[in-house]
Amino acid sequence: MSIQSKARRDARKRKSARERNRAQAGAAQIEPHAELRDRDDNLLAGIVRQSGVWVLGMDGRIVGSSDSAAQVLMLIRRAQRLHDEKGIAVKLVYSDALRDEAELEAAAQGKSLADYEQQLEEEMAAAQPAAASDTVQ
Repeated sequence: MSIQSKARRDARKRKSARERNRAQAGAAQIEPHAELRDRDDNLLAGIVRQSGVWVLGMDGRIVGSSDSAAQVLMLIRRAQRLHDEKGIAVKLVYSDALRDEAELEAAAQGKSLADYEQQLEEEMAAAQPAAASDTVQ
């Protein structure tokens, strides 16, 4: 192998690395904010923030998105409670940024985060029977 061919190969590698970095910089940044894991450390659910929108994923699929940090935090906590009720040990870890933004939303409504989450739970429960009766007809 000649020195020149090695230099050309190294230059191609550097160029492809620069192009890859440029492409990644242009893509929408995804910030992970919460993980729900089982005792074997398998990921059950997660919350990321992409382009200012909170995205909830479960079982390897995106299940919803919202501008409301409180809403996605309430949903992943609900998933945690459902697992706990079934006797499945899970661990929920979430970022301070997610918690802080959810608390700000609650404060804007004049409530604590726990009270605001309870209100969201009640709104979901009230919407479920209506949604079920719409699909039955």
